[in-house]
Amino acid sequence: MTKETAAALAEEIGFKGRGIFETKDLNFLKEVRDMCKANKCGNYGRLWTCPPACGTLADSRKKAKQFKWGIVLQTTAQMEDEFDGEAIEEAQVTQRDREKAFLPMGSGGCGQQCASCTYPDAPCRFPDRAFTSMEAYGLLVTDVCKSADTPYYYGRNTVTFTGCVLFK
Repeated sequence: MTKETAAALAEEIGFKGRGIFETKDLNFLKEVRDMCKANKCGNYGRLWTCPPACGTLADSRKKAKQFKWGIVLQTTAQMEDEFDGEAIEEAQVTQRDREKAFLPMGSGGCGQQCASCTYPDAPCRFPDRAFTSMEAYGLLVTDVCKSADTPYYYGRNTVTFTGCVLFK
C-alpha cells in the first residue's frame, strides 16, 4: 500500500489525524513500559495484548523493524466539559471500530473484543482480531505524533484517541 492510498483510506473511514512517519524514528522506551507496569488502566497482567503477555521491548523493536513506515490514526471528539464520560466512551468506541479496518497498534488494549480475556489460562480466542496498544509496544504516543507531524492535543474539552499502523 502506498502512503497516499493509506491516508485516503484512513480519511474515508473517518480518522481525523492521518500523519505519516518512518518506523526508523520510533523509540521503544522502558519508561513507557514502566507506566504500563504501574497498572493505572488495570490491564497489566490481565490481557494477552498487554504487558507482560504481549512480549518484551526487544520483541516490539523486532516486529517494528519489519516495517518501513506508518500512519497515525486519530479520533477526536468535542466534550461538553472535561468530565464528559459519555463523549469519551463514544470516541473510544468509534476509534476502536475504525481501527478494526486495519491491523493497528491501537489506542489501548483490545479489551472490547471479548467479555473477559482468557489470559493466562488459555490461548487468545481471536488472535486475528487482537491488537496491542502503542504504549504496550513501549511507544510514547506524543513522540509518534511529532514524528508524523500530527497534533496530539486539539484544545480544551476535546478527547483524542490515537493509534497507528505500520506498513512494509
